[in-house]
Amino acid sequence: MTNRGFTINERGQLNRFAIEPKVYVDETPRTGFTEYAEKLNGRLAMIGFISLIALEVLTGHGLIGWLTSL
Repeated sequence: MTNRGFTINERGQLNRFAIEPKVYVDETPRTGFTEYAEKLNGRLAMIGFISLIALEVLTGHGLIGWLTSL
């Protein structure tokens, strides 16, 4: 009976103020060790490692040597 803008519950009580929304639970994990987080961390680690190797090849010093020469 939601076509008139009100609902009647199972006990026959009238709710004329609003149509009640459908309730659902989203059970996808948002935090912690999810597959997406692990893939992202691995990819960022690979980018960082390759960047450090490129820095060493281009400057002739490692990261610590390059930072102490600044």
